[in-house]
Amino acid sequence: MHRLRALRLPGSGRPGSGQPSSGQPGFGHTEAVRRVFILRPACRFTSKITNPILNFHSKPASSGVEGMLFYTITDGKDQVPISYFISALRKTGLHPSDPRLKECMENLQQAVNDSAGEVMMDRELFHRCVGGNIVLLIQAFRKKFIIPEFDVFAQKINEIYDRVQKQDDGTVADYIPQLAKFSPELWGMSLCTVDGQRHSVGDTKQPFCLQSCVKPLQYAIAVHEAGTEHIHRYVGMEPSGLKFNMLSLDDEGHIELLILQHWPLLFCLRFQSEKETGDRNFAIGYYMKEKKVSYKVGLPAKSGVSGAVLLVIPNVMGVMCWSPPLDRVGNSVRGIHFCQELVSLFNFHNYDNLRHFVKKQDPRRQDGDDRNKSVFNLMFAAYSGDVSALRRFALSSMDMDLQDYDSRTALHIAAAEGHIDVVKFLTETCKVDPFVVDRWGNLPVDDALQFGHDEVVKVLKDYQQVYRQQEVQQHTEGGHLPKLDNIEGMV
Repeated sequence: MHRLRALRLPGSGRPGSGQPSSGQPGFGHTEAVRRVFILRPACRFTSKITNPILNFHSKPASSGVEGMLFYTITDGKDQVPISYFISALRKTGLHPSDPRLKECMENLQQAVNDSAGEVMMDRELFHRCVGGNIVLLIQAFRKKFIIPEFDVFAQKINEIYDRVQKQDDGTVADYIPQLAKFSPELWGMSLCTVDGQRHSVGDTKQPFCLQSCVKPLQYAIAVHEAGTEHIHRYVGMEPSGLKFNMLSLDDEGHIELLILQHWPLLFCLRFQSEKETGDRNFAIGYYMKEKKVSYKVGLPAKSGVSGAVLLVIPNVMGVMCWSPPLDRVGNSVRGIHFCQELVSLFNFHNYDNLRHFVKKQDPRRQDGDDRNKSVFNLMFAAYSGDVSALRRFALSSMDMDLQDYDSRTALHIAAAEGHIDVVKFLTETCKVDPFVVDRWGNLPVDDALQFGHDEVVKVLKDYQQVYRQQEVQQHTEGGHLPKLDNIEGMV
């Protein structure tokens, strides 16, 4: 069985218009469009509706959440190299090694293996590889993760890293043989947010000893395995005021502090080298930097004599810094400076208040939350003909019918400027209302007429007919006019 499929030839535009095809997805609505018929296998015959008005809102290639996501990632292109997709993914903070993307990456790798040349990602490949991760990717590209502008944040982290790398103070711990072998030039940093956004810079592939930084992890494992109540029968949780290497019990016979030197012995054995030297770790979290870290950094942290510093920003991210040179109290020189630089640039300190620390940045704050900003951004994108920006706004569930102080919509602006691609996107994909009247009583089609944009006028008049027909149909059947798929419901 075969069927005929009508395809618009590349570069074919409207007869007599002199305009090439925009390349944007969507159905044309002119009666005279050059077409070529090809034979394609099919399991049954299908018929095509040729009435341009009725076909105007047949589901275009760019409609639906998946299509919107695809063209948001590709900036409106019908196909891009797979490397382009991976790069766009990394900008959101997601890595190809993310276990949540395992199936997606395996499918992409299979596509690469099956192809002799460069593999281009089109809608079909995108659907096949990404369909199972659509919700995760929508959240990422809608900038709904805890750090919405992650690529900008990562750049700031890199700048801090470069400044801290110039620190050359401190000495490498030599009382444990395994630690004495490390070069003082080593310096790495890695972070992971609560949404799985990751960024690493420096010597992050070099294995190193966790030392005292393992204690919070041991405690978490023990609590997970045995429960909080059982663990706290043996280990206390209140600060004792004692030195880290004091072997002390409280009145109830508990080891007094969770991060004292001895409580991990309840859960696991020491490393062999620690047993041989008999020395005790002298770098401990609550004693960091002569007790001033709590004030300067204001975040939970734990250090180890290997040069590691484990930092937690509650409900945001975890950070691990590592550089072997230690200061005189046994903390990583570069690690401490990194933490201080981090809280001096961002408002992560527990006592920060942006009203009083106006120079600090909040990477968790998403631009565009304010309605006035949303209106301005939407109107400017329509004015400048930026379809890619409009796709991002639509994907983020912005109301594409927003009006400015003159009651003008983005469709008014695009029609007045003659941006045919923007008009098609707003009508075919976003299905905006073409009958919104501005303060002067003008419809979008009136603006197009006034400024002599005949092609836009034709598009809008055809769309008005379709919109009216749908209004009548919906009024008869009940319900609302169809808009873009409910992204909020999916996420």
